[in-house]
Amino acid sequence: MKTLLLVAGMVAIGACGAREGDAAFTPTSDPPGYEYPAAPPIGDGSVDPSVATAWTRIVESLRERALDGEAVSRLADAGDARVAWLVSDAMRFVPPGPDTDALVEAFVELTGVDPAADPDFASGAWRSVTNHLIAWDRPAPPDYREQKAELFLLVEPHWAPFFADAESAIDWRLVSWGGVLIDERELGDPESCLRGCIPALDDPALTPADQGDWYPDDAIVFGIVEGDEAVALPRNIMEVHEMVNMTLGGRRLGIPYCTLCGSAQAYYTDQVPGGFEQPVLRTSGLLSRSNKVMYDLRTRSVFDTFTGEALSGPLREAGVVLAQTTVVASTWAEWRAAHPDTLIVAEDGGIFRTYPLDPLGGRDDDGPIFPIGPVDPRLPVQAQVVGVVTEQGQALAFPVDAARAALAEGRSVELGGVELVGDGGGFRASAGDSELPTHQAFWFAWSQFHRDTAVWSPIGAP
Repeated sequence: MKTLLLVAGMVAIGACGAREGDAAFTPTSDPPGYEYPAAPPIGDGSVDPSVATAWTRIVESLRERALDGEAVSRLADAGDARVAWLVSDAMRFVPPGPDTDALVEAFVELTGVDPAADPDFASGAWRSVTNHLIAWDRPAPPDYREQKAELFLLVEPHWAPFFADAESAIDWRLVSWGGVLIDERELGDPESCLRGCIPALDDPALTPADQGDWYPDDAIVFGIVEGDEAVALPRNIMEVHEMVNMTLGGRRLGIPYCTLCGSAQAYYTDQVPGGFEQPVLRTSGLLSRSNKVMYDLRTRSVFDTFTGEALSGPLREAGVVLAQTTVVASTWAEWRAAHPDTLIVAEDGGIFRTYPLDPLGGRDDDGPIFPIGPVDPRLPVQAQVVGVVTEQGQALAFPVDAARAALAEGRSVELGGVELVGDGGGFRASAGDSELPTHQAFWFAWSQFHRDTAVWSPIGAP
């Protein structure tokens, strides 16, 4: 089978999965100067049988790297806006040019909306079209999972277990390709991915803090404390691997870093039901609203990266939700001062690899590069927030800059019974005598996974 790799130069990033059945999307923030039009009407029940035939022809034509224009026209003739989800999927795998133009025309005919008025359209028709569909939150056509699998398995046949679970809680409308293939190397494999994946770093070599002078004092680390041990994971190494599996303080941890959503998290992977081996977390190469889709290598179960809930496979059937611990985003100097006995990942990761200090080169400086849909307007899209969920299930977000300023002035930072305190250059959260797991993320990511989140603001702030 030929592998479909039509989009050249795309970014090599993965993200996490959203769940079908979550609270409906709330299109509260549109691109500057643009308002998403009203959602188009959709059909009821099944779609015209010609859609399935046309879609199969489109997939076969993409296998041969030549889009079937007549089949695209047949999709457009369906008269049902639900079919626009298939149009969006096809757009992800064709380069800018006549084929993209034909798919945009099909989108216009199906929805009655010309996305060219969207300021984001000029920088990416696929992103604009998909943002419209996310904003409208219209259902996909029947058999969408199976139809999407036809296309995506051309790119990576090893995604098949994800698509095979008909009972999964994955919202397939939101799933897109991140530009790389699946990481399915065995635990401890130090080699890079010959097929083109984001390779997890398993059990990296650690050194004492005084051997970490190779890392700049003002560079970011992700700090974790477990028992009597502390570790610093340099951001530049995490930007290359995006996933670490390691033991700290006698506990087994899986640590994903979603570069696109600015979020490093740490999950305990040593507490799963009997009959299952400890999960080994890996990057799938798929995205969901610009978030990493991670999965367990051993069971091929997909996890929600933000919540730790298994969304598919045997671990979903077992109701597994991985518990989290706090990840502190800090400068290396501030973390080292707060935790003098900390360890730090060795300069070569223990695998004799060289890591540039800025692997991404400011890639995310101008905002999200993958579809995210509308964003809660209370904060800027990529504002950094400290996120925490109370024991009662209430999500809270603390804007980092405002919280840091308040603590520097000796003022308290409290919301919903939770107090934020400093640790190194970052934060921890507590409720009474209990510490609550917390981590930083871009606002768009935190708010889309926690739609009912409350937001702390300083006293007197507008």
